[in-house]
Amino acid sequence: MAHAYTPGLKVTEKLLVRKHRILPLKGEVIVKVGDQVSPDDVVARTHLPGNVVPLNVANKLGIPPEDMGEVMVVKEGQPIKDGEPIAVKKAFIKWFSSTCTATIDGTLESISSVTGQVLQRGHPIPVEVTAYLKGEVVDVIPDEGVVVSCQAAFIQGIFGIGGEASGTLHIAVPDNTTVLEANLIDENMKDQVIVGGSLVTADAIKKAIKVGVKGIVIGGFDDKDLRDFLGYDIGVAITGSEEIGVTLVVTEGFGQINMAQKTFELLKRNQGEMVCINGATQIRAGVIRPEVVIPIRSEGVAASQEGEAQMEGLAIGSPVRVIRHPYFGRLGKVTDLPAPLHKLESESKARILEVEFDNGERAIVPRANVETIESK
Repeated sequence: MAHAYTPGLKVTEKLLVRKHRILPLKGEVIVKVGDQVSPDDVVARTHLPGNVVPLNVANKLGIPPEDMGEVMVVKEGQPIKDGEPIAVKKAFIKWFSSTCTATIDGTLESISSVTGQVLQRGHPIPVEVTAYLKGEVVDVIPDEGVVVSCQAAFIQGIFGIGGEASGTLHIAVPDNTTVLEANLIDENMKDQVIVGGSLVTADAIKKAIKVGVKGIVIGGFDDKDLRDFLGYDIGVAITGSEEIGVTLVVTEGFGQINMAQKTFELLKRNQGEMVCINGATQIRAGVIRPEVVIPIRSEGVAASQEGEAQMEGLAIGSPVRVIRHPYFGRLGKVTDLPAPLHKLESESKARILEVEFDNGERAIVPRANVETIESK
């Protein structure tokens, strides 16, 4: 068998990265094709409908619902202000009159003579979509968004938390085996994306947040520290929406695992450059990988080679990472891809491969237990 498909992570010196920046609702696109954009530049904006807050006017005024039309002083579609009257029940003696006031600022959306309730709609919520990348707008989707593209060094991680961020790339450790501890982080790293080695400690993350670091790229992370830091288990849900003050991209896995030498060297060569990162991860159907994007200075990207290259598959010599016990996190290359099914210790049969690790050791591993490391 010449080659076989297996999922993999991209680690490459140069890739054409294209990102669709789309609004949640139709709105206004404020850039055009050919515009050069930076990560924080707004490319499209819209307004989400405000929150709806019900108010039982009939109950508050002590009237039957069918009398709503007689007491309302604000009509449907009119503006309302928190604390101002929207309904008044008049009495023969003025002192016995009663008033119902709005509980939010916004608009009176509807009045029901069946339930006696009104629906108050808050002010529209502004939403802006930024470019995320430093690159060029190569396509505009009217009223919806744009496609931003750039040539970049590109690294996919295995896990991350936190959303999109950008900053200057800074290597905070001497090599890929060093643990990133709090004493290695200082005030000069504000607004930077820092790179560690084999592990980042919980104290280091807390200090990074205090200092104002934008992101951390690291080989490994203790899952207990993650749980203690977030206050809950991640599970299989998508990450990336956590508001923790820093974005974390883990390149190898949980525990103390040296960052792959190729990945570390690629980051090291780009120290001082602008870097864009995203910790969003989904480890189920519709896989989303955290990423590190380092835009390359160039005049344009329109004529560049398409970066969404197809995977060539698993072949002899392919670099791989083992993603399950007992070789979890170890790197090596494929030395054999036997075609017949192989009986495992569990008595089940599966396709396997032979991998040679960096230290020369060889092992038989189910193909489902590895992922390729794509590099170009």
